[in-house]
Amino acid sequence: MSGWLGYLDQVGRRYMIKKSAIAASAVALLIAGTASAETLRVQTSTQSGGFSFKYMNEHWTPKLPEMTDGELAIEFLPIKSVVPRNETPDTVAAGVLSGDLTSIAYFSGRDPAFAILGDLIAGYDTPAQVQKFCKDGGGAAALQDLWDSTLPGKLKVVGCGAVSKEALVSKVPIRGVSDLKGLKIRSPEGLAATVFRAAGASPSNIPFSEVFTSLEKGIVDAADASAYVNNDQNGFHQIAKFPLYPGIHSMAVHQFTINKQLWDGMSTKTQQGLTDWFYSAYADLMNALDAKDKKLVERDQADPNIEVINWAQEDRDAFRTIAVKSWEETAAKSPKAQKALDVHFAFMKAEGLLK
Repeated sequence: MSGWLGYLDQVGRRYMIKKSAIAASAVALLIAGTASAETLRVQTSTQSGGFSFKYMNEHWTPKLPEMTDGELAIEFLPIKSVVPRNETPDTVAAGVLSGDLTSIAYFSGRDPAFAILGDLIAGYDTPAQVQKFCKDGGGAAALQDLWDSTLPGKLKVVGCGAVSKEALVSKVPIRGVSDLKGLKIRSPEGLAATVFRAAGASPSNIPFSEVFTSLEKGIVDAADASAYVNNDQNGFHQIAKFPLYPGIHSMAVHQFTINKQLWDGMSTKTQQGLTDWFYSAYADLMNALDAKDKKLVERDQADPNIEVINWAQEDRDAFRTIAVKSWEETAAKSPKAQKALDVHFAFMKAEGLLK
């Protein structure tokens, strides 16, 4: 090839070589930026195949570097992958894990205050209320105070929140709070069982793996099990055809903590980016889970063999009033628990949930 065509060919080749070099440089910069980011290894309270675990990995893991100017990345680890679920705080304090994103109620054995902050049974109507309590109503600050007195100077509470409220599985219609009297219900020990007893039910501490057979054999009439989507996946609605949705009782609150020394080494801008990332992620996850639950509920409402029961607000309020006495009994067991409950009370009265 010669002449004008040959000249054009040379120019084209030089352009392609230059373009490839620019692309290679961009990739190198991206790799260098990723390599320089601090990767937070965070153990969660969910299975690797669970909806929440996958959703956070797919939608929010990639956003942390963006929201912290490349300073931070994150790796989520499934429940029990490094340590038992109730040992994550000590492992984070020791620096073996960077942080945890796990249920606060797992630590109730340390002090009843963790039960009060971890799942105030029948307290809130929606996860959005809990997220507001954590972010703007003093919840995260109360949890920080609790950890400061439990593991001084070791943990930083980045935030806390709930993403779903458990539905209630039932073989019999429970149309209001009065229908709880005499009900045989599967419930874990602790605050949940205390509240159900106060409402006149008879709770039994049955392992989750035995919920299906216990319902099937009539050992229990109903079960405090899980969120609607999880109850559906476990086939509970095949034999318990009167599910309560939205639920009336449990709403697990999760904490996002990281090692305090790690936190102190971050710039103020990076700290704020991490905090904003968490609350944005949890608000989005809450909406995604809500949409998934509602889709299943809509399907079941069209099924003549299933009756999805939604309590009237007056019954929810009456159940909350009953639960208050149980909260106070638990809070009386320690000064820290009473302090935690006082924070709840202040917020709930301001929001009109309690008089």
